[in-house]
Amino acid sequence: MLVVQALLLAAIWGASFLFMRIGAPEFGPLALMSLRVGIAALCLLPVLVFTRGTRALREHWRPMFMVGVLNSAIPFTLLTYSTLSLTAGFTSILNATTPFWSALVAYLWIGERLGWSRLAGLALGIIGVGVLVADKTEMPAGTGAYVVGAALLATASYGLAANFARQRLAGVDALSSATGSMLAASAVLVPLGIWFWPASVPSTQAWIAAVVLGVIGTALAYIFYFRLIARWGATRAATITFLIPVFGVGWGAMFLNETISMGMVAGGLLILAGTSLTLGLVGTQFGKVRP
Repeated sequence: MLVVQALLLAAIWGASFLFMRIGAPEFGPLALMSLRVGIAALCLLPVLVFTRGTRALREHWRPMFMVGVLNSAIPFTLLTYSTLSLTAGFTSILNATTPFWSALVAYLWIGERLGWSRLAGLALGIIGVGVLVADKTEMPAGTGAYVVGAALLATASYGLAANFARQRLAGVDALSSATGSMLAASAVLVPLGIWFWPASVPSTQAWIAAVVLGVIGTALAYIFYFRLIARWGATRAATITFLIPVFGVGWGAMFLNETISMGMVAGGLLILAGTSLTLGLVGTQFGKVRP
């Protein structure tokens, strides 16, 4: 059952790039993401109230606010901005670099040791990104490196948020942290979304994309993810990172007729190989996967 939930979660998060790609041109990044986090907060808050977990919101609102900004408001907006120019599949592959940033921030901030396997993983990830950027078939004419840079800055923000939460929200249950972060992200993005609301009325398709992103791609996905962390542990649950680009590329090709180039395949494989090393999923002895 947990394996089914893991596959479903990867499919949902992979599809998020598809819906960002659909909704962003009409809403704009800020308006679309304000809807995403606002809808997610409205879905999660009643669940938290029902489980009587609101005390954690009052006691830890400051670190939750920072996590909401670093883990949702900033990266969601930057990734959505990237989907204005990059395909859903391409962006989902770049999103898989998150573990690299987490490891690098942990080394620089916490002093966590980087072994040879993690260093090799970081190197592979950098090479993989280079292969992706060099693949001009997936980079629209006139698209600058700043678009890819925005996606990488988003994953760096994810990595910073993970380590910040590890330091400041240790012991706080995941549902409270998620709800608090969504409320914080809403406090930041909703005013900006209203200010940058599109002049023309978005289509029904764009509205559906926004609602699906909030309800399924964020609120429901968080619940699935927390269940996996509770049963599998954080490291094993992080293996979902491998599946998200597969679904992201697949959904983009299926519903948006996006092409799958050899550069995407090669770059994606390098990034995922680097991710496995960075997450510590490949042991140093006999090349076996750690239990």
